[in-house]
Amino acid sequence: MLFLFVAKDKPDHLDLRLAVRPAHLAWLEAAGERMRLAGPILDPAGETPVGSCLIIEATDLADARVFLATDPYAEAGLFGSVEVHPYRKVTGAGL
Repeated sequence: MLFLFVAKDKPDHLDLRLAVRPAHLAWLEAAGERMRLAGPILDPAGETPVGSCLIIEATDLADARVFLATDPYAEAGLFGSVEVHPYRKVTGAGL
């Protein structure tokens, strides 16, 4: 089953995001096929990351939450808000 993860960074935490980014990218890579889509949410100018959006494969909501809690960004306390939702792809390329 697919799950959509949307997390917004705490205000004024860009330095933390940049410091943890290499570990986050390694975590994404290690997730393999489980990671279906990943990328930053950008500010209105489309320049500065202000959050994260992921679509992952998990057995259920509890499994998704446990897996997402291992994201180095989450472990570092970067996120001010987090949402996890079951997701169903209907159309579009990929996934």
